[in-house]
Amino acid sequence: MTSRIYYTDALAREFDATVLTCAPAGDRFEVVLDATAFYPSSGGQPFDTGRLGVARVLDVLDADDGGVRHVVDVALAVGGTVHGLIDWPRRFDHMQQHTAQHVLSAAFDRAFDVRTVSFHLGAESSTIDLAREVTAAEIARAEAEANQVIWEDREVVVRFVSEEEAALLPLRKEPLRTGTLRLVDVTDFDLSACGGTHVPRTGMVGMIAVAGWERFKGASRVSFVAGGRALRSHGSLRDAVTAATRVLSVAPSELASGIERLQTELKEAGREVRRLREDVAVWRAGELRQQGETVGPYRGVLMAIPGWDATALRSLATAIVSEPGFVVVLTGDGQPVPVVVARSGDVDVDAGAWLKRATLELGGRGGGRPELAQGGLGAEAARILAFARQTLA
Repeated sequence: MTSRIYYTDALAREFDATVLTCAPAGDRFEVVLDATAFYPSSGGQPFDTGRLGVARVLDVLDADDGGVRHVVDVALAVGGTVHGLIDWPRRFDHMQQHTAQHVLSAAFDRAFDVRTVSFHLGAESSTIDLAREVTAAEIARAEAEANQVIWEDREVVVRFVSEEEAALLPLRKEPLRTGTLRLVDVTDFDLSACGGTHVPRTGMVGMIAVAGWERFKGASRVSFVAGGRALRSHGSLRDAVTAATRVLSVAPSELASGIERLQTELKEAGREVRRLREDVAVWRAGELRQQGETVGPYRGVLMAIPGWDATALRSLATAIVSEPGFVVVLTGDGQPVPVVVARSGDVDVDAGAWLKRATLELGGRGGGRPELAQGGLGAEAARILAFARQTLA
């Protein structure tokens, strides 16, 4: 058994312990100590990192026998004393997020009788999965009540009770463990069985901000940030809003309407571009028909059109074959190379079948109907057009 210092003193940043075992594990080593302040991954909270003497702690795991296994990069001498140093910014961040989760989960439970099913502490944000779908208004109220508890700077007390004593207490949810239980008590607000690390007073969390929510398995998944993460999240949001308002020349309160206006303008511009593209296609079609070459019994327009994408090539090809007697293969810019194949109504060429053959020969993907097909080929434009001249003649 390893004595877990973090159970009773989550603020401990350094400690000394005796190395009980050190076993190779691939290119790493697993070390068990007689005592540790390193938290192992458990209950949705990630492990601590830091150092054990000269060794870096890369992972921390719960052992079946009650010990804590420290995965390190350097072997440590069994029987020797080692000085442990916790990566404190990482630990304190986890303490803020985990305490925030207790408070936020309790707020949903007390206000709406909505139970938290699971909790995950991620690298950027954390999530709680609730037992039912919640509304935006319910989320806003729970967030407000949780922050009120944070700002009241309530004491967070850790104590140990027997299974029988726990059965008589108003725990927020039924504990999964048996035997002696570790309880985390947010004064007059939440009482839960938990083995994680927490701040000693709610004021150390700073604030809780719900970052988003979504439907998940018929219920709700709520994402949140707290403490330092909330400050960084606010900074990122502030910078993004500032940049957007500068580009759109609007105040922050006008940002939504400014984006809607821009979307409307883009749609109108898109329609105008399509109209102009069609006009250009009709004009270019006449010119390209004059430059056509003989391809078997037909006139062929087999050309590379620099700067044109697949949509523009399709409009141009359609315009060319609006007159009888033409087969068209046009390539544009991009990787894979965009290709459009078309034929006039009186031409006995299957554009879709030809493109399928071209993909087998040159690589790429594509398909379509006998009169019109398009795709992307894995060869240079010159090779594609040479292949067309060989196979369409």
